[in-house]
Amino acid sequence: MKRTLEEQRIEFSNQRFLATPLAGLSVWAIIGFTGIFFSDFVAVWAIFIGTGSIVYLGLFLSKFTGENFLDKSKPKNEFDALFLFTAGQAILVYSIAIPFFLVDYSSLPMTVGILTGLMWLPFSWIIQHWAGIFHAMTRTIAIVALWYLLPEYRFIAIPFAIVLIYILTLLILKTRKTTPRHES
Repeated sequence: MKRTLEEQRIEFSNQRFLATPLAGLSVWAIIGFTGIFFSDFVAVWAIFIGTGSIVYLGLFLSKFTGENFLDKSKPKNEFDALFLFTAGQAILVYSIAIPFFLVDYSSLPMTVGILTGLMWLPFSWIIQHWAGIFHAMTRTIAIVALWYLLPEYRFIAIPFAIVLIYILTLLILKTRKTTPRHES
């Protein structure tokens, strides 16, 4: 039996949403520690490689969070596809970050931090909850503020701010009420 889009939205919204935020939190923590202990050159590579690996780490972690993104036996859900498109959008915005990076390498934590966080806005619309709006807005405001306030510590302060926002977002997602499933 074919499910309506609303039924698929409810099904999607009732997921735990742990794997991907945990992956983002882990990678940005590694980036922050790289900024503390290594040169800016190494920190730049940590941002490029780390943020590019979040999706793969999320796929791996999903096996342990009960989400199992690669489970072929689950029914197809259009909102899973939409979420993948938002991840693709985040990858495409590197076309904005890279030219700024080439002019000022210290812009990288700001541009990548903001641009990869934009996927939280459509996520909020999909699940009909403010968690994604909170994440995207708080992340953007904090990153811009830290970029101006702590120019010497951009490769440290910005990643750890993102980690803190991930922690808060995970707490919000964990305590949110889900929509009851429609009975067919």
